Amino acid sequence: MRHLKAHRKLGRSTEHRISMLRNLATSLINSRDERIITTLPKAKELRPFVERAITLSRRAASLEGNGSEATGLHLRRQAAAFFHSGNFSQAAASGRRGQPRPPRTSGVAALRRLFDEFGERFKDRPGGYTRIIKMGRRAGDGAQLAIIELLGNPREKEAEAATRKRVKGQGKKKAETKAVEKEPEQEEESETEE
Repeated sequence: MRHLKAHRKLGRSTEHRISMLRNLATSLINSRDERIITTLPKAKELRPFVERAITLSRRAASLEGNGSEATGLHLRRQAAAFFHSGNFSQAAASGRRGQPRPPRTSGVAALRRLFDEFGERFKDRPGGYTRIIKMGRRAGDGAQLAIIELLGNPREKEAEAATRKRVKGQGKKKAETKAVEKEPEQEEESETEE
C-alpha cells in the first residue's frame, strides 16, 4: 500500500531525485523563454517543486511595503533550497592558490530573477504559475515528452500581441468591405432617381 507516499521516485535515489529537481528548477527559472522540455513524469514532479519557490517570492513581494526585511530575507533563504548554487568553471577549479574563484552563478541568478521578476509578476495570482503541454513520444526510447513553462512568458506575450493585431486588422477590413459594398448601392439609388 502507498499510504502517504505522494511523489514519484523516477528511478532515482532520494538525493539524486532532489538534485535533478533542483537542476530542472534552475534551468526553468534561468531560461530565456521560461520553458524547458523534459519527460512528462519529471514535468509533473517539477510543477509543485517550482510553484512552492514562486509562492515564497510572491509572499516576499507582498511584504516589501511593510518594511519587514528580516522576513523577506528569511523567504529568500528558504527559496535558495530549491536551486543549486551553480558550478565553478573548469579553469577556475584547477586554479592556483591565492587566486579568487569566480562566483557560483546559476542558482544565484535564478534566485535573483525569482524574487525580482516573478514575485512581482505573480503577486496577484494565488497559484498555478506553470503549464504543462504534452508533446508526444521521443523517437529513441518512446518516453512521453512535455514542455513545462511559466505563465506570462515572452512567447505567450508575443502571441497575444500578434492575435490582438490580427483581430484589430480584421475589424478594419470588415468595416472597409462593408463601406465598399454600400457605395455601389448608393450609386444605383441615385441613377434610379434621375
